[in-house]
Amino acid sequence: MITACATFPLLFIGGLVTSKGAGLAVPDWPTTFGYNMFLYPWAKMVGNIFYEHSHRLVASGVGLLTIGLALTFWFSERRQWLRWLGMAALGLVIAQGVIGGLRVVLLEHTLAIVHAALAQAFFALTVSLVIFTSAEWRQEPEDNPLTDGGRLYRLCLVTTGLLYVQAVFGAVLRHTGERLDAHLLFAIMIALHVILILLRVMRSHGDQPVLTRPAWFLGILLLLQLLLGVASYLGKFTSVWQLPAGMVVFLTTIHLVTGALMLVTSLLLTLRTFRLLPSSAKPVGREAFRERFSV
Repeated sequence: MITACATFPLLFIGGLVTSKGAGLAVPDWPTTFGYNMFLYPWAKMVGNIFYEHSHRLVASGVGLLTIGLALTFWFSERRQWLRWLGMAALGLVIAQGVIGGLRVVLLEHTLAIVHAALAQAFFALTVSLVIFTSAEWRQEPEDNPLTDGGRLYRLCLVTTGLLYVQAVFGAVLRHTGERLDAHLLFAIMIALHVILILLRVMRSHGDQPVLTRPAWFLGILLLLQLLLGVASYLGKFTSVWQLPAGMVVFLTTIHLVTGALMLVTSLLLTLRTFRLLPSSAKPVGREAFRERFSV
């Protein structure tokens, strides 16, 4: 939980770095103007250097948390698949740090996009680890399984995939100013899928708070995201709104982290609907499911 909660503000700070154009304010890596990164004087953290160096420090903190998390999983967790998932989180955070550093050294926009995409994937992975270690997941699946043949599960799964692809196109748009068409197309597709999820959950599973609460939260996030997207577009790419630069930075960054919240909320719904599937609809049988995914 601590690792996931620490990753969320890291996404926000990373968004600020991009929105303010501060990604190359510190030209060297892994040092900071020749200093050991952790010994760089606070008095020199001014302007865009403050944003970029703060990003590095918070990212290092998340990396240390992930090391502790992976070791705790490896020595304390009885579920082998979960131990390896903890190691996957460690590998992903190491790759993320290296790619972020190479983006500074090699001055490659492509690496910046990959860095942003991996950040969303890592956040989703940390949230999934929170779910898998929760008391809810350790209990037996509910006795009232879904009766729609897995349609809600598949709908949530596709929506989660669309949200991640949308995050990638959002990174492309933020770093290059291109592929607005794809970003808008996926926004429409996601809006339709979220509406379908809400309708299906309310119509068929309105008595199950484990589904209704995240479904409503996803719908609220969608509305907020659409408003932020329109405001960000008008403020950044048109002259319709003469917004202060700081306001545009704030709107685009909040737009980014709201998308991340939508991604993990949809992921939560996907995992919960999977647990509620009847045995015949699961990719694995009930006994295999208990052995593989329970305590």
